[in-house]
Formats: sequence, C-alpha cells, structure tokens
Amino acid sequence: MWLLLAIILGWCTIVPARAALTIDIIGAGDRQLPVAVAPMQGEARLPHRISEIVAADLTRAGLFRMVDPGGVMPMPSEPGEVRYGDWSSRGAEALVIGSVTPGADGRFEVRFRLMDVAKQVQLAGFSYTIAPAQARNTAHRIADVIYEKLIGVPGAFATRITYVVKRGTRYELQVADADGFGAQTVVSSDEPIISPTWSPEGNRIAYVSFEQRKPIVYIQTLSTGQRRVLANFRGSNSSPAWAPDGRRLAVVLTRDGSSQIYSISAEGGAATRLSNSSSIDTEPNFSPDGQWILFTSDRGGSPQIYRMPASGGAPERLTFDGTYNVSPRYSPDGKSFVYVQRSGGRFNLMRREFASRQTIPLTDGLVDESPSFAPNGRMILYASQQGGRGILAAVSSDGRVKQRITIQSGDVREPAWGPMQKGF
Repeated sequence: MWLLLAIILGWCTIVPARAALTIDIIGAGDRQLPVAVAPMQGEARLPHRISEIVAADLTRAGLFRMVDPGGVMPMPSEPGEVRYGDWSSRGAEALVIGSVTPGADGRFEVRFRLMDVAKQVQLAGFSYTIAPAQARNTAHRIADVIYEKLIGVPGAFATRITYVVKRGTRYELQVADADGFGAQTVVSSDEPIISPTWSPEGNRIAYVSFEQRKPIVYIQTLSTGQRRVLANFRGSNSSPAWAPDGRRLAVVLTRDGSSQIYSISAEGGAATRLSNSSSIDTEPNFSPDGQWILFTSDRGGSPQIYRMPASGGAPERLTFDGTYNVSPRYSPDGKSFVYVQRSGGRFNLMRREFASRQTIPLTDGLVDESPSFAPNGRMILYASQQGGRGILAAVSSDGRVKQRITIQSGDVREPAWGPMQKGF
C-alpha cells in the first residue's frame, strides 16, 4: 500500500488552519473577453451583492476581463436603459445588468440580462424568486448562464468542492462552494481522513477514515448528516469511486492479499472482485458512461495507468512515459484523463487524450496530486504545496488558466470537485 502510506505520511508537518479559502488567479487565457457587470438596482437589500459575486466568478475563470462600470450614470437595469456608447467606449463587448425587487412574502425577485454591446441585442435573461439566504447561489447560477452563452459550455460556479483540513490534531472533511465560501465540516477525527469522492447526485460523499486504527470506507449523506460504513473487510479498505449511476462503488481491498479492486453496492454488502493480479491495483475511476475503470497498478514493475472493463477483465496499459504515473481521473466527456507523473523529482499533472494519445503537461509544482475535474471539464482541482504546506490549486484543461487556493495558515489536501447542482 505504497500510495496509502505516502498520503498518511504527507500530513506529518501539518499545522492548524482556521481561515476560509482564498483564490488567487496566477494565470489566464490568451484572450480575455471584456465584460462589464453593472451593479444591480436594489441589490443592497440582500446580504450579498449579486453583481460583485458574478464579477468575481467570471474573473476566476481566467477567460474574462472585467470592465469597470463606475461612472456610468444612470446605471441601467433594463435593456431599454442601456446607452451602448457608454460601454463600447470602455471596451466592453458584453454587459450584465439587472435588478432586485422585494416581494410581499420576504423573498426577492432577481432579474438579470446579458447584453451584446456591439450588436445591441440581448443574449440571455432570467428571473429568479429567492430567499435572502439564496443570494450567493443565485449569483453563481447567473455566472453559469453568462459563461455558457459567451464560452459555449456550461459554467460550474454553482457547484461545491470537498477537501480535508488538519486543525491541530484534528482532521476535518469540509464542503464549500466552488469559490471557497460557506465551508462546513462534514466529519472530524483525530485520525486521518482521505480520498473523499462525491456521489453523482451530489448529496453523498464516500471517504476513508482511520478512526478505528485501520482504513474503513464510509458514506455520509450531506442533507441528513447520516453516516454509515460501506466497506470494513479484513485488512485495508480504501480508494472509493462512485459509478455514474450512483448504485455501486469501486473500492480497493486487501482482504485476499494484495490491494485489488472490488465492486460493492452503495448500500453495502458483499464485494465482487474486479481486478486479478499479485501486484497493487488501486485508485479506480469510472468512465462517464460507466463502461470502463481507470486504475493504477505496478504489475509492470512500476506504477502505471491501466484501463479495464467496469465488470472486470483484461486490462490495457495506457501510460508508458516515465516510471511513475498514478491517480487517473476521467474527464467528464470521457475523451481524456488526467493523472500525476513523477519526473526529475517533481510530481505534476498531465492530461492524455484517448483518440490522439497526446499528452499535455498541466502543472509544474514540486508536488501536485489528487486531481479532480470540474463537472464541465474546463478546470481541474488538485492539491499542491506552497511555503512547505499544503494548498489547493486549479488549472484549466489546456494548462493556461491557473488558480492558487489557500488557507491563511495550515494545510488543506485531498480535494474533490462535486457535480452540477439541480435547483437551489
């Protein structure tokens, strides 16, 4: 269990952390689309200003350049109020406007419009009726609409991430919005917590806890707080991975000797062996269509990436460059996968396309690990290091846009990006 041991030892120098996540942009796309986000009329009534959150989301994407709306008077909130010359003279190609209107029941109607400045037409427009506490989520959903209209793929701002923080002697599994706000502790323990992974519907997280002095796989339901054991067989239980239908998981067990991959119902029960080797087979990951499983194995003498049918069967080796390639994760469209490669003493993220077999380097840190795709496939969340402590980071699937996600003090590791959310 060389991989499991490395993860545990990686916590040895961790110090307490108490602050929220902070995201810094350290790289951007070659061409950034200039967008102006006007303050929404009446948004001061809400606990969070929607326009500011939308602008922050678009900035984090690395694909947009925010145009300062300051000084435009009067500030438009409806298409008929827009004086397009005011915005074209500032270089804006798109303009976001809107309003917040209180209702009789304590809720608010939020209206927004996305305008094409050059063509002077509306590109998108929606109205939401929300409670004040839904302001942030509404802003993220507006940013998602804008992203999709201007970039052509769905946005992933209204999603959540999970990660593990070490606070003193305690390990905390936390869930937060994709922008780092609203962090909540799901479970905490004096023993390591590793390998969190989201269920396809986004209401359950499977993870490994050592609280019983051995690795055991648990499933936690976020809406109820219910927690139950999924796999506690003899030996080690690790590396849970959800199938796309949410009905079963792949897990890694040592009950029959070496680490091998098994399938188990999401309700628990008997486990069916999928891989068969005398080596270490670990880190399973299902393809989006549920037909294949990527995994790491040292059956060829060094850790490499393999693929096998989801029902088990003969594996196919996929990586040949270098002597250490681990932690494979399918892209949401199934056309590529990301993994960690060790080269020259560094551990960096690589992305490999199935069709062309082209390999694209994504990061250049000292230790970059635990990659996790955003549900739209455009960004990859991962764990890295800065100043001798663990941080999170994100990189676009082409390696051009980069983010650094830090806590004021302490270490954060083991990230996983959740699925698209439905409803509020």
